[in-house]
Amino acid sequence: MIDQDRARPAIVEVGDGAAIPSKSDIGLFTAWRIAFIGAIGILVVLTITKPDPYLNILKFVPDGILVTFQVTVGAILLALVIGLVAGLGRISSNRIINGIASLYVEIIRGIPLLVQLFYIYYALGRFVHVPDMASAIIAMAVCYGAYMGEVIRAGIQSIPKGQMEAARSLGMTKGQAMRHVILPQAAKVVLPPIGNEFIALLKDSSLVSILAVADILRRGREFASESFTYFETYTVIALVYLIITLFLSKLIGIMEERISAGS
Repeated sequence: MIDQDRARPAIVEVGDGAAIPSKSDIGLFTAWRIAFIGAIGILVVLTITKPDPYLNILKFVPDGILVTFQVTVGAILLALVIGLVAGLGRISSNRIINGIASLYVEIIRGIPLLVQLFYIYYALGRFVHVPDMASAIIAMAVCYGAYMGEVIRAGIQSIPKGQMEAARSLGMTKGQAMRHVILPQAAKVVLPPIGNEFIALLKDSSLVSILAVADILRRGREFASESFTYFETYTVIALVYLIITLFLSKLIGIMEERISAGS
């Protein structure tokens, strides 16, 4: 007789974020250290040996880094709210609510983020003017809210059904059981993938430069167009993005280890 648990196929998850380094994966952890230290080292060497233009570029982009984080944090917070609503809707027993949430997820996931940025800023601009920063945050939040909804749905469904039954047996309503029992447990499950989505959103935030939002890429384009140092400028921009994403991936790795140790 075949063991059903062993016969079940493994689930492979692939994300757009940077790989999360773990000490248990020696190859990946070593690669992360080489990439992170190497990127910082290259950037330092370039600015010391050839301050013009590399040091000038670094002095030109810091405000773009701030804008990038503003867009990323604003979008991820709004996406979490949208994702929570969509995730709860996807598991709702109400067919109408479930249908609306499922339709939102399928439509948004089927449209590229770049198209959504253009649609909100340019197409909807025909009827109502939305500032460039607000358009960027809304478009990215709507897009990533669909992915967050699936992450939250999977997190909630990963909690054993006995938890809900035990809470209901204690006199809790379904809503109270969800708020006080299910969601706190699901939060531990969904935090790591949400961290991955945060990194992916940070990288995709480079798309907002097309809306004249002065992020890292936009500032780099401005410098390159004035100095014609395209190779040097985009080399610095790529290294800055790499350092930021690798640093954040390490923080998420530490968070995952602490969650695992505490569970």
